[in-house]
Amino acid sequence: MQFVSRYLSPLGLITLACDEVGLVGLWFDGQKYFGSTLLPSAAECGTPVLDDAARWLDDYFRGHRPSFIPPLSLNGSNFRLAVWNLLQEIPYGQTTTYKALAQCMAQNEGKNHMSAQAVGGAVGHNPVSIIVPCHRVLAVNGALTGYAGGLERKAALLELEGVL
Repeated sequence: MQFVSRYLSPLGLITLACDEVGLVGLWFDGQKYFGSTLLPSAAECGTPVLDDAARWLDDYFRGHRPSFIPPLSLNGSNFRLAVWNLLQEIPYGQTTTYKALAQCMAQNEGKNHMSAQAVGGAVGHNPVSIIVPCHRVLAVNGALTGYAGGLERKAALLELEGVL
C-alpha cells in the first residue's frame, strides 16, 4: 500500500509518497518522471513517514541543514540504487559532478571506466528529489544541467544551501 500527501514549498507544490517502510517518492508537481514509483491505488493520507518528510522539508526550506533523514524505501535496479546511495553521500552545501560519480561507481565495481551518461540517467530518475540530493550534481565544467524539477529549481536549491 502507498500513501500520498502534498507539501507547498517555496518552489511549488510537492507530492510525497510512501509505503509501509519509507518514502518512495518526492516530486515537484509536473516535473519530468513525476510519479514514476507511484501506484494508482495510493491513498491520500497522513502517515508518520510523510510527516517526517514534511518536517525535513520545513527545516530545509528554512535554510537549515536537516538533522535527520526520513526513512526511505527506494526501488530500482542495482545500478540505480548504487547511484542513489552515492547521491546521499554528497554533503549539504557541496556539489559533485556526473564524471566524479561515474569514477566512484567504476571504482566501487572494480572497473576502469563508467559512463557519466549512464550515471546521469540514474541521477535523473531519482524518485526522492531533494532528500536524495540529485540537485547537487553538476556538469564537469560546473554548469547546471539535468534536473527533472527544472534548472531554475536546481539553482534555487543550490542557492538555499549557499553553493551559488
